[in-house]
Amino acid sequence: MRRALLLLIMVAGISLVFWSGLHNLRDRRRTAQMHQDAHATLIPDTSSTTSTDSPDVPSPLRGKPAPAFTLMDLGGKKVSLSDFKGHPLVINYWGTYCPPCKFEMPWFEDFSKKYAPEGFDVIGITYDTEVGNDTITKNVKQLGVTYPILLSTPKAEKDYLSDSPVLPMSFYVDKAGKVIEVTAGLGSKDQLEAMVKETIAAGAN
Repeated sequence: MRRALLLLIMVAGISLVFWSGLHNLRDRRRTAQMHQDAHATLIPDTSSTTSTDSPDVPSPLRGKPAPAFTLMDLGGKKVSLSDFKGHPLVINYWGTYCPPCKFEMPWFEDFSKKYAPEGFDVIGITYDTEVGNDTITKNVKQLGVTYPILLSTPKAEKDYLSDSPVLPMSFYVDKAGKVIEVTAGLGSKDQLEAMVKETIAAGAN
């Protein structure tokens, strides 16, 4: 009788541990899914890619100095916004799960090379850093991107994204360090290049 009772208790204990583990796994999967769902992306509207309207969005940063940051790159090196002082640049927030982000990043790669003689730079900041450096690096190589890719932090996200769920989001910063334009979602390559030219020209005097 005692052995049967002990066996029953052991079976119940094992069942409880198994159930708890399964419940925890489901909670973790649900949390991860909610985290990804919360990062909404704007899918490109091919009917509007030839529009002359800028895909700009309201942002508290427009017209203000770009918030300072020091973030790690994929090689573990610290990179600060101050390293680009005096350079017109684009700070582009993107995610590995975001198709529109990946669509426009090769454009920014082209701009970074085409306008390098004018001091222009591009900085990519990865939003979903939790996927790990290997996954991020793989995506970056597939896209052919060579400009700096940095890993975001909660502070940087708060400073730049203001709790916005939209990706990609880009901040055009002039030579004086002021944010002159903010865009969200995917516009056309011509639209983005026009804003790059505007950023280079701004603060030139």
